[in-house]
Amino acid sequence: MRAYIDSDILIWHLRGNSKALHFLKELQEKKEYEFWTGVIQRAEVVFFMRKEEEKNTLLFLSQFKTAPVDQTIVDVGGILYRKWNPTHGTDINDALLAATVKHTGGKIYCLNKKHYPMPEIIVEKPF
Repeated sequence: MRAYIDSDILIWHLRGNSKALHFLKELQEKKEYEFWTGVIQRAEVVFFMRKEEEKNTLLFLSQFKTAPVDQTIVDVGGILYRKWNPTHGTDINDALLAATVKHTGGKIYCLNKKHYPMPEIIVEKPF
């Protein structure tokens, strides 16, 4: 099963948060999950890394497959955004990741489940 790791967990891990490290190690040991992230979530990490963080960040991210965004994902993401932004503040990044999961299967791990109010999307808070 695909485990989509949201950028908040990726960033906390890169900042040395022991809970994020423990969660990722535990999930990896289960061997039932493939590590994935969305293209926008990867971009959130890569765009804001500092020069001195580049080597370690890219090495860490190499453990994740990155789901591409295509026309179908954008169109479904737009539907999710228009439905959930007014009531829950779902942003474009979250809507695109939710659309990716809706299209490919799997579940999202994130620290703020309110970003993903869609009942058809499985979302878990890891710590």
